[in-house]
Amino acid sequence: MTNLLQGVSIFLIGMMGTGKTTIGKVLAQQLNYRFFDTDVLIERVSEQSINEIFARQGEESFRELETKVLAEVSALTKSVIATGGGIIMRPMNWSYLRHGLVVWLDAPLELLEQRLAEDNTRPLRPNLSSLLEKRRPLYEQADLHLAIADNQTPEQITAKLIEKIPTVLKSQPLN
Repeated sequence: MTNLLQGVSIFLIGMMGTGKTTIGKVLAQQLNYRFFDTDVLIERVSEQSINEIFARQGEESFRELETKVLAEVSALTKSVIATGGGIIMRPMNWSYLRHGLVVWLDAPLELLEQRLAEDNTRPLRPNLSSLLEKRRPLYEQADLHLAIADNQTPEQITAKLIEKIPTVLKSQPLN
């Protein structure tokens, strides 16, 4: 698999709660790649939590930081990068995402609501349904679409993803 990828990074996109971070870590380990989470990097750079950034500077400031972080990590190779759910909203970000293989982790709304019910660290969580509706056409632009069911483990999802990657690489040379 690693030979087939030729060092191309993998960007995981999808709604909050789909498991981008969890699956990203497992995938990176299996591919012998580095793992980055853009939200964690944003918190390190800003020295604030995402909730604090939203509360103090607003969503637009957060999105600016997100684009800067994405620009940095998109230059790397041999990396799995878990992105924030809204990263796909800015056309500029797609130019960075296209530096690698873009994988959409897609979970049903009910599963997302269930997973995020007790999570107060996500400022946009109350708008889950409308966010998904607005973002779906952009997520659909990913190179690979992976549907997630509630009974799948991160390892099962990762195995399914690794199995599907060659089908995209053969039909779409990443140059």
